[in-house]
Amino acid sequence: MTLTDTKIKNTKPKDKPFKLNDGQGLYLLINPNGSKWWRFRYTFSGKEKGISLGTYPDIALQAARDKRTEARRLVANNLDPSAVRKESRIEAVNTFRNVAAECYSKVSGAWVPGHKVIVTRTLEKDLYPFIGDQSINKIAPADILEALRKIESRGTSARRACQLCSAVFRHGIACGVSLSDPSSALISALRKKQVVHFPAITEPKAVSVLLRAVDSYSGTFVIQHALRLLPLLFVRPGELRNMEWNEVDLESAIWAIPSEKMKMRQAHLVPLSRQSIEILKELQEVTGAGKYVFPSHGSNDKPMSPNSFKRAFDTLGYTNTHVAHGFRAMARTLLDEVLQFPFHLIEHQLSHTVKDANGRAYNRTSHLPERQKMMQVWADYLFGLKAGARIIPFKRNGTDG
Repeated sequence: MTLTDTKIKNTKPKDKPFKLNDGQGLYLLINPNGSKWWRFRYTFSGKEKGISLGTYPDIALQAARDKRTEARRLVANNLDPSAVRKESRIEAVNTFRNVAAECYSKVSGAWVPGHKVIVTRTLEKDLYPFIGDQSINKIAPADILEALRKIESRGTSARRACQLCSAVFRHGIACGVSLSDPSSALISALRKKQVVHFPAITEPKAVSVLLRAVDSYSGTFVIQHALRLLPLLFVRPGELRNMEWNEVDLESAIWAIPSEKMKMRQAHLVPLSRQSIEILKELQEVTGAGKYVFPSHGSNDKPMSPNSFKRAFDTLGYTNTHVAHGFRAMARTLLDEVLQFPFHLIEHQLSHTVKDANGRAYNRTSHLPERQKMMQVWADYLFGLKAGARIIPFKRNGTDG
């Protein structure tokens, strides 16, 4: 006889568990503590099996029967309801969001702070809203392409986001939770990234005006000195902002940047000219007791803001003509065309990948004496420009690295 709600409600618990059958494998298990559990008994591949369908009254009688009907449909289609449930639970855990979090928890420790911010923002803003809560094995290329097209609609390249997707799927494959990388074929469907050149002044007369403007900047002491040091060292702005006192050896005139702070993840040595050391000694009297050479205005435990340089150049009237990163293009151009240093020395000092005749990448100490000479000549050249000296191109005979 099938069950009724009245019969279920009026049934009292006993000293031992007992069943109330509803038919077709569905029954209600009554426990001594009064709990009532729906269970479905079935036969699959010749073996008797069972699954729980929830508790009464949370799962009402009709809801339990609907669950039984669905389970019987699975059995009829040669699917084990227990295995299907287990797979569903795994899929609920192995979402794109969860796999991405696991993937980046293992590799993000080596990232520079700026890269970590970019990756986090791309995931949370551009990918998670579209595929974050989907099972990683249920995501189709079309799902990913929809998210990537949304990025492109803003006029932004979606290639970085596609590469992030691919890294997550490849991590899933390595961990055994993903079967394939559906993003691997999408790169060719995306618009190519447009190369953006940072505004930079490279003409000597204009450089001299810029350097005098930098010296006239009336902002904070820290930013003043950061602006003065940046053209001398021509490192990436983020590398200068995150400069730490324990990386600087004033006696040896070397700034050793660790690999985790570099874009190419290779340690880098920056020779310090006499002028650079003078600026650093002035800073040391003010910020030397802290961690950062250029600490944040609001906290000595943080480096200066990424927007500090932009605000400074806006104040100086160079919004559209020169940015902090532009000093790298300035150095590359003038060291080559005016001071005529060997190109591979310039590229190496810019921390670009440079290979020798045998195809091996130079390490951080390669050609250090020559680079030290180059950095001092560069500093003297800039100070000469700033003072109004007339500098003409000349050939550095015998300096070939």
